[in-house]
Order: sequence, then C-alpha cells, then structure tokens
Amino acid sequence: MDAFLLSRIQFASNMSFHILFPTITIALCWFLVYFKVRFELSGHPVWMRAYRFWVKIFALCFALGVVSGITMSFQFGTNWPGFMATVGNIAGPLLGYEVLTAFFLEATFLGIMLFGSDRVSPRMHTLATIMVAIGTSLSAFWILALNSWMQTPTGFEMRDGVAHAVDWWAIIFNPSFPYRLSHKLIASGLTASFFIAGISAYRILRGDDKQAPKLTLKTALAVAAILAPLQVFVGDLHGLNTLEHQPQKIAAMEGVWETQKGAPLLLFAIPDEKERTNHLSIAIPKLASLILTHDADGEIKGLNDYIGEHPPVGPVFFSFRIMVGLGILMLVISWLGSWKLWRHGELPPLLLKICIAMTFSGWAATLAGWYVTEIGRQPWLVQGVLRTADAVTDVAPENIALSLGLYMSLYIVLMGAFLHTVFLMARRAVDIEEISDQDLPPAKHSKTINPI
Repeated sequence: MDAFLLSRIQFASNMSFHILFPTITIALCWFLVYFKVRFELSGHPVWMRAYRFWVKIFALCFALGVVSGITMSFQFGTNWPGFMATVGNIAGPLLGYEVLTAFFLEATFLGIMLFGSDRVSPRMHTLATIMVAIGTSLSAFWILALNSWMQTPTGFEMRDGVAHAVDWWAIIFNPSFPYRLSHKLIASGLTASFFIAGISAYRILRGDDKQAPKLTLKTALAVAAILAPLQVFVGDLHGLNTLEHQPQKIAAMEGVWETQKGAPLLLFAIPDEKERTNHLSIAIPKLASLILTHDADGEIKGLNDYIGEHPPVGPVFFSFRIMVGLGILMLVISWLGSWKLWRHGELPPLLLKICIAMTFSGWAATLAGWYVTEIGRQPWLVQGVLRTADAVTDVAPENIALSLGLYMSLYIVLMGAFLHTVFLMARRAVDIEEISDQDLPPAKHSKTINPI
C-alpha cells in the first residue's frame, strides 16, 4: 500500500477511536447537569448517587477523548501537509477557537466538577458542571463548523492556490452546518442515553436493587424516546441539504446509478462499481424520490453523471443502512422500554438484556454516519477545492505503516481497558450497600452521601 492509502487508513482509525468518546461526553455532561439540579431542587440523595457514579465515567471518557484528539491534530502536519498549506488560513483559526473557548472552559471548571463537591458551595459545584457541559457543546460547535465547511465551503477566495477567509460568518454558518451540528448533538444524546441505559440495566440484572440505576435507566430511555423521532426529522432535513449540495453522495447512499424520476428505495442491494449496477436488489418503488424530494416522481441524479467525481459506493451505501437500521432499533426500544416503565415501573429481564446489548449501539451508529459523511465526500478533502490525493504526505509508506501499527495496538489496549473499567465500576456499584434515605441528612450535606 502506498502513502496515500496508508494515511487514509491511519486517519480513519484515529478518528474512529477519538469520536467515540466526545460522542458520549457531549450529552453525558448534560445528564450530569440534570442529576445535579434535581438533587439541588429535591434534596433526594438518589440524584447525587447517580451523579457521583456517572461523573467518574464521564472523567474516563473525557480523558480518552482529549488524548486521542491531540493525536488527530498532529496528523494534519505528519500525514496531510497539503491540507493546512491550502486551507490552513481557515482550518487553523477554527481549531484555535475550539481550544480558546471550549477546551479552556472545560479545563477551568473540570477540576471543580470532579473534585470540588466537598470544597465549594453546592451552587458553585452545579455551576461548574453546567460550564463543563457548555464547553463540551462548544467543542462540537467549532469542530462541526470546520467539518461542515469542508463539505460545503463558503466565505473564502483562492489566491495563488491558498484559501483566504473573506466572510467568517459565512464560513462558520455554511449551508450544511446547522444540519450537521443538530444531527451530531442529537446523536450524542442517543449515544449517551443508551450507554446509561445499558450500564444501568447491567447493574439491575446483577442484582442491584438500589434506586439509582432504576432512576437512571428510566431517565435515559425517556430521553432516547424523545430524541429518536427528533433525529428522524433532522435527518430528513439533512438529507435534503445534502441532495442540494452533494448530490453524488446521495446517489451513493441510495445506490442510484442512472438519473431517474421516481427512484426506488433500496432496502438491500450489493452495489457493483465495476459493472455500475446493483445485485440482489430489494426495493420499494418511488420511495427514495418521495423521501429525498418529497415528490414520488422527483428526480435523483445518478452516479453515472459523476464518473470520477463520486465516492466509493459500497462503504457509503452499507454504512448508511447500518446507521438508519440502528436508529429505527433505538426508536423501537426506547418507546417500548418507556411504555413498560410507565405501566409496570420496571423492565422485564428480556428487555433489560436488550438494553445491555444496545449499550454501545450509539457508537456503531455514529461511526456508520461518520463514514457516510467522510467517505461520501471523496475524492475531495474540501469539496470542490482540494482533492484528498493532493494533500497527502510524501513520507515513506513503511514509516506510516509503523505508526499505524503502533496506533492500532495502543487503541486496542485502551479500548479493552476502558470497557473493563466501566463494567468493573458497575459491578462494584452493585456490591456497595446503600445508606438508607432516612439515615441521610437533608439535601446539601453531600460529604456523607454514599458515592454510588
């Protein structure tokens, strides 16, 4: 493999590992805000127990996200020097704004949030939690602003082959930014919801009869039940925007080869890029046109109109179906689980096991969606401005292969350690005896509250 392919694999592997943890922390911190505010308002110690358990997992995810994020930024120089040389005047400031606003905000208040509950006033500790949550969302804002600009670049001009900003408002709020940001924030909410629900169900199935895991399970499923249909609505808007600005990506997602009106929705197919056709197709007539254009006879341009200018079809086609399939599954499980909890107050063992199986479903859906977004932009690194092949390093392939092997080995170890630690924390929480609510002092005296 040459330097180009190895660099793409390395960036994809690093990004795939990194994105998992911000996807949890962005929304998990808002769950922590909710737990903390409920404790302050009600004085019920179960909310603080929920907070104390999940803030530890947040800290673990946050640490892994920061470390892997630093690695990501290094690659702009080591593997993709052409990217910064061409669009660094835009990418650099956006990344800098993320550090100056989001990361500094998180770093300032994170210590108070993690270690200050017994050292500062309850209001100050709640404020610190809110500020960290705002910081995580700001981080998503700036990163998605840059990524969206790479998909739909505006507000710049090219001078001697280098992009120069002429309108920062247009750069940040580019045509696809509102849809990508909202889609990502909701995805984070779903990821954190099923993560919380899965770990809570795991504790309950292992015999934890305390109130905290039951309460967090109920909260997580309720949030997922709200966000899942909202994601369907936002996803539809996002699809319409993509059809307008990146029709070749839509054609790859839907497996449409020839421009046609009344295009069918392919439930399953095996795209054949060599023969430029689909095999073993299972389709619903006209549904793709209806969904994408809101007209059953609407026209969708085919991949054959973009020969040499469209992405690899197979990865985009299958990743999109994985994302949508998991989204539908999340919708069904969250609604069913919420209904069961509303009617009976608890979930049957089978549904608890399903929640455990869905613990990391948000990760799988996020990765699938990210692959649709990033692979679907190819062969462009910045749509219509910079080709991926023109930005790659000239470093020897064997050097890239060595660093790729080291990265992959480290990520496997870190992921194994992360999963082991999370479930170990859950098992230990089961074994800790809960202090009776009657034995606890009123609300604010958090020093004596059991951490689980």
